[in-house]
Amino acid sequence: MATEVHAMSFGSLDAATIQNAVRRILTKVKQQHFNGLQVTAIVARHFLGVPYVTVSGHSRHMQRSCNLDSGEVRQTSHNDAEWARG
Repeated sequence: MATEVHAMSFGSLDAATIQNAVRRILTKVKQQHFNGLQVTAIVARHFLGVPYVTVSGHSRHMQRSCNLDSGEVRQTSHNDAEWARG
């Protein structure tokens, strides 16, 4: 259902570079109000000697029902959870 999202980060294949790319993906999909992200690929490459990492993923939403809730319902659930955390 969800389209694949890609993000790139300059640097060698290490935890900080991957984390930076995942943060970029989360920023892109935040307005969809899904509660999960499935990382599908992490690829390290070089361009003109400069290393970079590309991370690909899909938005996911875990819920009890087999039908996907609307964006408004997902946003309300997210806001309620944030309020409950304090």
